[in-house]
Amino acid sequence: MQDLVKFSPETLTYNEAGLVPCIAQDVESGEILMMAWMNAESVAKTLETGRVTYWSRSRQSFWIKGESSGHVQELVELRIDCDRDALLAMVRQTGPACHTNRRSCFYTAVRDGDEVEIMTPMA
Repeated sequence: MQDLVKFSPETLTYNEAGLVPCIAQDVESGEILMMAWMNAESVAKTLETGRVTYWSRSRQSFWIKGESSGHVQELVELRIDCDRDALLAMVRQTGPACHTNRRSCFYTAVRDGDEVEIMTPMA
């Protein structure tokens, strides 16, 4: 059995801006919902509150997913990749994850060299 190691956000590998990418995935469907950035403090806030908290590069402030839209991401589990430089947030998503009102931010596919919209906004 593996010995448990206490997690600390400081043990992650951040880029030159002090950020780490975080992919949000729906825990039930497995659908990839979005990618956003976190810093050490937003990782800590996410784990403390259970509400996924990102770092907004444009606003230079914390962004609690769903705080203004109501499209909340409830954290089920946070996973760390093998290099400790990317995160996977397994979430329960309420409503759309994308600011375009789509379920996922990944709504454009490249097919035969053309961009194809594969997902319309939610009602």
